[in-house]
Amino acid sequence: MKNISIIVEARMGSSRLPGKVMKKILNKPVLELLIDRLKQVRSVNKIIIATTKNPKDIDIVKLAKKNKVNFFRGSEDNVMQRVKNAAEKFKAKIIVSITGDCPLIDPKIIEYAIKLFTINKVDYVSNCHVRSYPDGMDVQVYPLSALRKSYNLTNSKIDREHVTLHIRKNPKIFKTIHFFSKDEEFWPNLGLTLDEEKDLKLIQKIFNRFKKNRKKFSLIEILNFLKKNKFLLNINSDVKRKNF
Repeated sequence: MKNISIIVEARMGSSRLPGKVMKKILNKPVLELLIDRLKQVRSVNKIIIATTKNPKDIDIVKLAKKNKVNFFRGSEDNVMQRVKNAAEKFKAKIIVSITGDCPLIDPKIIEYAIKLFTINKVDYVSNCHVRSYPDGMDVQVYPLSALRKSYNLTNSKIDREHVTLHIRKNPKIFKTIHFFSKDEEFWPNLGLTLDEEKDLKLIQKIFNRFKKNRKKFSLIEILNFLKKNKFLLNINSDVKRKNF
């Protein structure tokens, strides 16, 4: 299928950890580590960084240019519109949504989500509505047509802040598939996303362990490493996660 684009939502204005996507691990910004891993997903045609018009986000634009990926600057609060407009600008028919605070995401999980979408006649595929994978492995796949439809059906501020919330709330309007992890990948309470400083410390430990293969190491490898080094789980075990 053509015109499949990964759209990464990224901005500097995080309330809990400002500038988190530009924090350094292995002497690289977190967002750059994420881009390197997303480039391993062979099913997509483009990677687009959807950032904001806030002057603080110029560093994200510079990073996108450096890494030769597309970028779009839009509304800071209306993220739904930002992603929609980014997809329209770059003629993406199918959107793969990833957030910029998930640098450990496994490219194989993304490939699987795309495969599920392409072989089923649905409007939305994801693994994060009902959690089975660790937080930080979240992927959503949907057509631009479904996002446009959703955008026209809601004026809710919270819907506009969370791109697919309206789609997920309306399974009678949008056909959805929610997929679950294999048994060996099941760890829904594990936080592998970057929300706070403690998360950064754990993610640094993981990247340091796999630095020779930093673009391709899998979720299974991460989980085996943590099971053998359970003391590392204490680093961010008390971080509270937001769920939308």
